Amino acid sequence: MPLLLALETSSTVCSVALYKGADLLGASELQIEKSHSSHITVMISQLVENCGYTLHNLSAVAVSGGPGSYTGLRIGSSTAKGLCYSLDIPLLEVSTLYGLAKQAIDSVPNAQHYLFCPMIDARRMEVYTCLLSSDLEELMPVTPVVLDEQSFQEQLTSQPIIFFGNGAGKFKKLVEGNKHALFIDSIQPSAKPIGQLATVKYEQQAFEDVAYYEPFYLKDVYITSPTKNTIK
Repeated sequence: MPLLLALETSSTVCSVALYKGADLLGASELQIEKSHSSHITVMISQLVENCGYTLHNLSAVAVSGGPGSYTGLRIGSSTAKGLCYSLDIPLLEVSTLYGLAKQAIDSVPNAQHYLFCPMIDARRMEVYTCLLSSDLEELMPVTPVVLDEQSFQEQLTSQPIIFFGNGAGKFKKLVEGNKHALFIDSIQPSAKPIGQLATVKYEQQAFEDVAYYEPFYLKDVYITSPTKNTIK
């Protein structure tokens, strides 16, 4: 069975998980903001060692591919690519939103009766989101949405939708009283569902090109110049 390392760095959570086939061997998570660059390699090394393996035993590395924090995604992808290059193993990518949805689907009884809408905060009233069925069929593609009272109203008239992720709270205020709008507050990005979904991709040999892989930022990153000249 393949030994797969999964990384999740798309948010303030820095998370790593190790899978042997479909079995979770161990996981490590930090919820310290801006900890990714200084802690992720140590977390990986300790996790692999604590599970009784070395990095050279790895069959593949999976990474949460976004959307999410630009800096976090860069750290995750560069770490994953560095491991794949040095160990000559394949790279797998899993959507951050799909990873969130996997957690929600697994936590809800009779999940087939609901649609699932992960939301990642993109500042102000904007979120990165998509709409999925309980078998992860994409009903609305990953896209940025500026939320208002009319968002998802057409879908909410016909079927209950479960909203979750760190952007869902601001939508909750807009749909109070709608019995079809349901919310889960406890779900956050984790390497565990990334590893679960990546295991399936590994079996399908749905590998990324390590040389050309880039995270899915969804929107261009804008870099602004300082408004004041600090050099005197």
